[in-house]
Amino acid sequence: MNQPGQGYGRSIDNSAIPNVIFVLLVANGLVFVLQRFQWELLLQYFALWPIHTPPGWPSFLPWQLVSYGFLHDPNGLAHIFFNMFGLWMFGRDLERLMGPQRFLIYYMACVIGAGIIQLIVVEFQGEVYPTLGASGGLFGILLAYGMAFPNRTVMLLIPPIPMKAKYFVIVYGVLELFLGVSGYAPGVAHFAHLGGMLFGFLLLRHWSGRRN
Repeated sequence: MNQPGQGYGRSIDNSAIPNVIFVLLVANGLVFVLQRFQWELLLQYFALWPIHTPPGWPSFLPWQLVSYGFLHDPNGLAHIFFNMFGLWMFGRDLERLMGPQRFLIYYMACVIGAGIIQLIVVEFQGEVYPTLGASGGLFGILLAYGMAFPNRTVMLLIPPIPMKAKYFVIVYGVLELFLGVSGYAPGVAHFAHLGGMLFGFLLLRHWSGRRN
């Protein structure tokens, strides 16, 4: 396991909100406000739609693999709040550890990877619905956090149980797999979350191999 200050990069920003995290928080917030005025337009062109859709439905467009990660449920604050809170909580130390450029590459790779997995899952399901949210990137960050700081204690929100970061990541991964296979929590892209973790792990392994 990599220890803080080693492996991925160097600490270069000691501010409360590092640069990339700040930009991501602002960008997601601005898009959320824009959704209040242009939701149908944003949903049609910037949410992630399946590759094959019936005539008259919105079509898949390549940039949706990135843009969907900046859209959130416009009917409440819970979706964007928990994603942005997790991004801030777990992403700060990772950005300081990796450096801003590598952290941004990692985050976007997780978002895109989660979108790719979601497209594959939807294709097998044969259903048509849009996917949106930054959760794929967030789950990739959770994985990297657990690998970089395995013995740090983190606190679950519901229920408020403290546990080491490495067990926190394992619990969330297993839970997402169970919910995805069982279908007990419909309307949530569980396999996309796992896709973010998978692509994040592969990228970290790739960087580790190049370093060795």
